Amino acid sequence: MVGGSKPLGESVFAVHAVAGAAAISASAVAVYPLDTVKTLLQLGATGQKQKMGLRQVVDRLMAASGPAGFYNGIGWSILGKLPGLGARFGTYELLTAFYKDGREDNYVYYSEAMKAGIAAGAVEAVFCTPFELFKLRNQVSSVIPSKAMGPANVAQESFPLLSKLLPGYVPDIRVWNNTMSLLSDLSPKHPDMLGALKQHPWMLTGSGKPPLPSDVHLPSRVILLEGWGALWRGLRSGIARDCVFGGMFFSTWQFLHTVMLTWKAVNMSPKPRNLEAAGPVPPFASSVAAGFAGAIAAAASHTFDTAKSRSECTVVPKYIAMERKFLKWKAPGTWIERKTGISPADRNVLFRGIGLRTARSGIASFVLVGSYYLAVNHLS
Repeated sequence: MVGGSKPLGESVFAVHAVAGAAAISASAVAVYPLDTVKTLLQLGATGQKQKMGLRQVVDRLMAASGPAGFYNGIGWSILGKLPGLGARFGTYELLTAFYKDGREDNYVYYSEAMKAGIAAGAVEAVFCTPFELFKLRNQVSSVIPSKAMGPANVAQESFPLLSKLLPGYVPDIRVWNNTMSLLSDLSPKHPDMLGALKQHPWMLTGSGKPPLPSDVHLPSRVILLEGWGALWRGLRSGIARDCVFGGMFFSTWQFLHTVMLTWKAVNMSPKPRNLEAAGPVPPFASSVAAGFAGAIAAAASHTFDTAKSRSECTVVPKYIAMERKFLKWKAPGTWIERKTGISPADRNVLFRGIGLRTARSGIASFVLVGSYYLAVNHLS
């Protein structure tokens, strides 16, 4: 080869990198419609006071965006999973290599697999959270179309602080006028009460409500309105979710892997000296085991996934976050709720969409491992 370069089949790292990227993309595309419907169920299809069923959510999605709405935000999902899953499996392999160091049979105990999975999940959450924020808000925009914005110059002339505190947001003038008509009955001592009220950020929205998440789904608008810290909103619940998922996934997968190797060793003659000598598990069996482990892990971590989704769906402008910081605002709820980012108002909805997430995770894990083995076999 010219310059000493190697073809793809001779470069182990390149083969596994390409196979991993292909497997991640395939698994994301295969289950993304389930993920979209699951997210909308967790959010109550956004703005509905009554709980919406699966059929109602699908009908509303089809009416608003059509079939393309099921894949709204898939680009952000794939971009987040590429570094996220790489960090998850990379951290797990690194820690288990440390555990196996010095052991003759290279065996990993279930408790060690769980601890390594918990650490891997925490690393994955840090990488994935910004991408999941954009993915979720794009999914929400598939059922809630963005509002038609009025002329920006008119709004900025009427509300001087608008461009600084709520960039890109146009207030509801009708609601603002209604508020002023109610205050007009008072006898103000201030010579220009209308102008003074426009200097207070909590009056700029007119209705007192922040913009809809479907209006703040682009990175530029999120950063301008909510600040850089919003990119990691829901990180606590995300870390709790991915730690539980990683621990359950890898420990269950290790258990099933050991069971399959033991069953294979029983039928061998002569008997292998240890499980490692029994040979590798067939790719299809390993994929089925990964799918089963993914389903169990998803069911165990679903409450934190709901809390994360509902947190990322909330738009918190920078000035509100600043006021909370100055006032030393303390999040409500019990100790465990505050540490894991669960809102007390969400206690009754934490299990919404658990069936869809269990199915999605099981299918995604099966496709991920199966596609990876297939791609490695094809490229080697």
